[in-house]
Amino acid sequence: MDSLRRVEKLRVTNFECRTTRTERNVVVLPLPISRRSAILISVLPLSLVAIPQTLLAREKRSRKKIPIEDYLTTSDGLKYYDIIQGKGPIAEKGSTVQVHFDCLYRGITAVSSRESKLLAGNRSIAQPYEFQVGAIPGKERKREFVDNPNGLFSAQAAPKPPKALYTITEGMRVGGKRTVIIPPEVGYGSKGMNEIPPGAEFEMNIELLQVT
Repeated sequence: MDSLRRVEKLRVTNFECRTTRTERNVVVLPLPISRRSAILISVLPLSLVAIPQTLLAREKRSRKKIPIEDYLTTSDGLKYYDIIQGKGPIAEKGSTVQVHFDCLYRGITAVSSRESKLLAGNRSIAQPYEFQVGAIPGKERKREFVDNPNGLFSAQAAPKPPKALYTITEGMRVGGKRTVIIPPEVGYGSKGMNEIPPGAEFEMNIELLQVT
């Protein structure tokens, strides 16, 4: 009888041990998975937010001010620097070109063809500015109106560019980008424009899009 009781007790003990192990497997093992899932859910949105900020910070740090001695000087005294050398057709005197231009004063964009105002509503479009290289400034700003899906706008809806734009684009190639230091004489003169004060020197960035 004693031997039978021992065998029965052993069976019960083994069963309890197996049951305990099974319960531990069921209850304990899923916990690390749940924690991992929770960590991924809680961390992923932060990562998505943090990555662009890091990239922007790197891009900002990588921007270096171009030394003035690296600029070239035209025959009429304008200083310019080609950020990107284009590979397309070259803009020559008399060529009709389309460009985007941005005039910056102390890092603030004051005038830009990328902010051409629509006549209907207060929206803006990035309409390239078209003119003839070497022409009299402002001659191309005729009042023709175009109606397209964006809305009604002038054929030259972009703000008035500085005089220097008409000559400094000569020699550029399509796809090229050029930055120019604009003195007030060929800029916005004694009147200024938007954030550019009267008689101020400013920087203009040009992107040559098309030559015809």
